[in-house]
Amino acid sequence: MSINAHGSAFSAPKTDATGRTPLIGLSLEELEQTLGQLGFPKFRSKQIWHWIYQRGAADFEAMNNVPKEIRARLAETFSINRPAIVSEQKSTDGTVKWLLRMTDGQEVETVFIPEETRGTLCISSQVGCTLTCRFCHTGTQPLVRNLGVHEIVQQVMLARDRLYEWPSSSPTPIGADGQPKQLRELTNIVLMGMGEPLYNYQNIAKAMKICMDGDGLSVSKRRITLSTSGVVPMIEKCGAELGVNLAISLHAPDNELRSQIMPINNKYPLEDLLEACRNYPGLTNARRITFEYVMLKDVNDTDEHAHKLVEILEGIPAKINLIPFNPWPDAPYERSSNNRIHRFGEILLEAGYASPIRKTRGEDILAACGQLKSESLRLRKSAPKEDATAPEALPQKEQNTAA
Repeated sequence: MSINAHGSAFSAPKTDATGRTPLIGLSLEELEQTLGQLGFPKFRSKQIWHWIYQRGAADFEAMNNVPKEIRARLAETFSINRPAIVSEQKSTDGTVKWLLRMTDGQEVETVFIPEETRGTLCISSQVGCTLTCRFCHTGTQPLVRNLGVHEIVQQVMLARDRLYEWPSSSPTPIGADGQPKQLRELTNIVLMGMGEPLYNYQNIAKAMKICMDGDGLSVSKRRITLSTSGVVPMIEKCGAELGVNLAISLHAPDNELRSQIMPINNKYPLEDLLEACRNYPGLTNARRITFEYVMLKDVNDTDEHAHKLVEILEGIPAKINLIPFNPWPDAPYERSSNNRIHRFGEILLEAGYASPIRKTRGEDILAACGQLKSESLRLRKSAPKEDATAPEALPQKEQNTAA
């Protein structure tokens, strides 16, 4: 199936369950056109855009400089709501995972990873995944559909809701403790959640442009990373149009092994993938591609594998993230030992490649790399039938169902 056919076959709903059209996800030009058809002047569109993306309004009634009759009319036709929070879990290391229910009942997971100097939001691009990477639990879920532009942007906006990062009546956001926040917690976005972003590129691109817009969510492209399993035809387009950081899920240094654990390699083999990486727009020693390499015991973790990896990456400005395998129920692999991971990293470092070992975060709530969606399935299987309907989103200060 072609990428365009894939987008059509797994397209996202354009309206919510009530038939209203989401305004979140429209560009400013699209918003002006949409509201212009109702007779609203352009300045009203700019006011509403500001309320949505600068003030975080989730209800038209909050837009107090917009006439009441216009607010009422907007509420009849459009929505600016967030997905419903089915559960919010907090790991012992501070990682937070939200299970989110879209208006059609489909669910995805979004993860926030706080660190001392930054906070990273891992967002999903699809419900399920079209790929079947054998080390990834999400890959065991069949693809249901792509997420729409609004559903991608909503994940970022909901995280800002939960982190109290919108200005209220003052220009300084107020935190959960009632005190002014000194720094924004959510600083980085990674497209590393459920799904393959480049199989939903059109929606991802529109969503990231809103995130990067200085009058939108105002996240620098230098703080956005898109991770792909290697959809070669879309890599150059992504670099040229978005200019975000690129991460490649590599995980093997030769075609035979990579095809065993990542079937997409049969369609886009290593030679084609690495050539696309060499041609990635904006690639320099100061702006390198990240290659992700999950460490699988006795599968891809020998000294020979490390030397092969050095060989195939020659000439590509790169760093290599070594990811200890995060197990899930009935997973076919085990995590390489710490000694083996460190030895593998030493070989890469000796060859001149930065090779940090990614610290496992959120493993106790199945929020670590490769574990997303499993908690959603567990909840769905164990939920009583009477609880199957989508819950209403709780008020912000009551949405705390941490495990």
